[in-house]
Amino acid sequence: MSDPKTHPCPRIPVAVLGATGTVGQRFVRLLADHPWFRLEALAASERSAGKCYRDAVTWVQTQPLDERVAQMTVRTCEQILDGRHELVFSALGGDVASEVEREFARRRLVVTNASAHRMDADVPLLVPEVNPDHLDLLAAPAAGARLPAGIVANPNCSTIGLVLALKPLADTIGIDRVSVVTMQAVSGAGLPGVSSYQILDNVIPWIPGEEEKLEIETGKILGRVEGGRIEPAALAVSAQCNRVPVVDGHTLCISVGLRAPAQLDEVREAWRAFRAEPQALGLPSAPPRPTVYLGDDEPPQARLHREFGKGMAVTIGRLRECPVLDARFVALSHNTLRGAAGGAVLAAELVVARYGR
Repeated sequence: MSDPKTHPCPRIPVAVLGATGTVGQRFVRLLADHPWFRLEALAASERSAGKCYRDAVTWVQTQPLDERVAQMTVRTCEQILDGRHELVFSALGGDVASEVEREFARRRLVVTNASAHRMDADVPLLVPEVNPDHLDLLAAPAAGARLPAGIVANPNCSTIGLVLALKPLADTIGIDRVSVVTMQAVSGAGLPGVSSYQILDNVIPWIPGEEEKLEIETGKILGRVEGGRIEPAALAVSAQCNRVPVVDGHTLCISVGLRAPAQLDEVREAWRAFRAEPQALGLPSAPPRPTVYLGDDEPPQARLHREFGKGMAVTIGRLRECPVLDARFVALSHNTLRGAAGGAVLAAELVVARYGR
């Protein structure tokens, strides 16, 4: 029989902040028929407030908009602050997220895709298969509450693909140096994103702030909780980030320095064997295999492999020795599913499995 802790009943009422943007739309699609969560409130800017969601949003998802959600009235964040929803998903822009998310987090759980609180000392920067123990930073739920109040942050979309590829190696062999070059999809820039004139027939070898996020966030995620704070991993990361004319899917060319000598077969086996707490718990959004090794002669490609595990798996290929470090390979992750809304929903599921009743 399944563990009843992983099947909350009744469904938890949730809200989405920033519901009309690209990531907000992904949240809406994933939550419309989620088995654990019931979408009850949508918030966006004042220009969208008062409209039904159908009229407020420029829907860019490939699946049709759920009819119940389409008829919901969009509110401002202030208007839903006192609502009865126990969990909030935030897709707010960084310019407004900081204050708004802290206000909501005073009385409920906020799972955010924004960058505002990622490096806060009291905020778990969570990739559920990689650092579930970081949820220990959250206080226990208040009396009568199913979930703890506070913030859980989703990392940068490229960082998520990177740490999922690194975690099995860090656990089995050890890593001390990483060099990563990203080729990032245009959907990562949000709406309206990069203009067609800029990106067509072009590669843009700079995404403001992106390289710093990869270099700093990776150490926090792979670090350990000690004395109520996170001790970052002793890991040197060098990142170079590029925007490329791909709709969805971030490709990462990665070289790693290993702490111990290892054969390439050991590296392959680490990815193939990797399972973690979300798989053990059978969380609804967890892929059966979080890291899928395609083969030495089968590099991951965005158009072919971004939907593996319903967009929640990282595909890896083209492993070979590196003449500068020790091993090099290519990884691919879906930036708006695993790297954004899907990763945040999975994080919320893990919190519910640990605390919810």
